[in-house]
Amino acid sequence: MTEPLQKPGRSIQVVGTPWPLIRSVERLIDGKFTVDLAAEEGNRKAEKWYGPGSPLHTDSLAWDCRWRDEKAGWLWLNPPFGKIQPWAVKCVVESKYGARIVMLTPASIGSVWFQKIVYPNAWVIAISPRITFLGHSIPFPKDCILSIFTPEMKRANSLSCWTYQG
Repeated sequence: MTEPLQKPGRSIQVVGTPWPLIRSVERLIDGKFTVDLAAEEGNRKAEKWYGPGSPLHTDSLAWDCRWRDEKAGWLWLNPPFGKIQPWAVKCVVESKYGARIVMLTPASIGSVWFQKIVYPNAWVIAISPRITFLGHSIPFPKDCILSIFTPEMKRANSLSCWTYQG
């Protein structure tokens, strides 16, 4: 018997989002990402980023880190998939103060963080095809979603499907 490709609790948590997906999302939102909220210098998707080696701050989840101060542009978030709930909570809080955030996560629509935090507060878009993250040769073994948090988009409780050109 072979093990599934997915290894909860043992997977790599720092992976880069492929540039074709980023560019497609920027076309979808009609804007550019100005800040990457969870990155390393080698896999960041914006000029400014939070994470190891960042001149901004190493932890954008810290209590004193206010994403709303980045109102000039869109914020990209590909959080560690093993710990999504605190990121989702911060997205809701910061978007109520003006932050515009796009968060990429597995499509775990049965999870508490999705049902209670994301779904009532974001425009949710199912992504097709499955994503092959940078440094990997096969797609991630789960479907993924984009959750868009912004005061301008009043599309809570909606779900769309979208095929990006990768």
